Amino acid sequence: MTYLHSIGEYFLMLKGVFGRMTKGSVLKNLIFKEINELIMGSLGIVSFLSFFIGAVIAIQTALNLNNPLIPKSLVAFAARQSIILEFAPTFISIIMAGKVGSFITSSIGSMRVTEQIDALEVMGINSKNYLIFPKIIAMLTYPFVIAVSMFLGIAGAYCAAVFGGFVTSDQFITGLQDDFDGFHLTYAFIKTFLFAFILATVPSYHGYYMKGGALEVGEASTTSFVWTSVVLIVTNYLVTQLLLS
Repeated sequence: MTYLHSIGEYFLMLKGVFGRMTKGSVLKNLIFKEINELIMGSLGIVSFLSFFIGAVIAIQTALNLNNPLIPKSLVAFAARQSIILEFAPTFISIIMAGKVGSFITSSIGSMRVTEQIDALEVMGINSKNYLIFPKIIAMLTYPFVIAVSMFLGIAGAYCAAVFGGFVTSDQFITGLQDDFDGFHLTYAFIKTFLFAFILATVPSYHGYYMKGGALEVGEASTTSFVWTSVVLIVTNYLVTQLLLS
């Protein structure tokens, strides 16, 4: 029953988020602030991880292709498919659940602890819209982060495979272009938009409805990461089943 209560509370929160809107000029400033904190602030760690994990994928694929009958271009093909279909959209989103999700939960949770949310309500401001709506809009730019991740992941795979002596540059580019299906990119970005909404709202829910003091803020951040990851994985399965099966 606790889970059902939480699910219902989550959807009621979403209803409140899109209820009475805050003044447009105020929202605009809040949205740009959230883009800077949530999106631009995450580009560094995303870029670093994407490049090196792309490189690791290429190396592991190359080392496991021992059969001389298998073309070397398969290294690039496997790296491309892994990065576009799963690594960039899903793996990076799990990492963002830890970085962005914990930040959102702790920032809203701290406002709940210090009664700033109560003060917003007393002033007649829709606190759900004021606090959560800018985060949802800011996260609509999240596909840009995933596009950067895809590019750097493939660049890392290229550097590792070519400069590591596993394949030639021509073989890698041939494999990269081989049997490319544009719908895979569409699928990846559909997933990304859904993940962006989850990353903005599930941590916000855990921060908004938390109770207690500073210790509970930390616990709420941990719980937020766990449940955001669970929702992301389940959504990933459902979207994959619907779009690729």
